[in-house]
This record gives sequence, structure tokens and C-alpha cells, in this order.
Amino acid sequence: MRFEGSFLDVGPQDRLECGICWWVYDPALGDDSRGIAPGTPFASLPEDWCCPGCDAPRHKFMVLGE
Repeated sequence: MRFEGSFLDVGPQDRLECGICWWVYDPALGDDSRGIAPGTPFASLPEDWCCPGCDAPRHKFMVLGE
């Protein structure tokens, strides 16, 4: 796992975990609760997107390791 804010280095297939509530964003699944289609990379999420688990901002997400 990388440190908070590591979304700056995120690849299109990388899964990211919220540093507040541990909810995981998986690009293969998207985010149905916020209308994000499957296949949407984290870097392509809208600027105002936030964690569906706790409303944390994008910069609170960390890239999950292999």
C-alpha cells in the first residue's frame, strides 16, 4: 500500500482504498451509488467524487498493493 495521496501515480487498473473507512474503489466495478460506470479509472473520476462509505475526498485514497 502507498501513502495517502498516492492516487497521483495511479494506473488505470489500480484499486484504491479509502484511508478513513477502508472502502475500496475498483475500476472494474465502478461506483454504482454515484453513477460511475464499470471500467472507469480512478484518475477519470469527477473532481467532486468522494468516498461512498464516508464522503472522504479523493486525496484520502491510497493505491492497494498487488
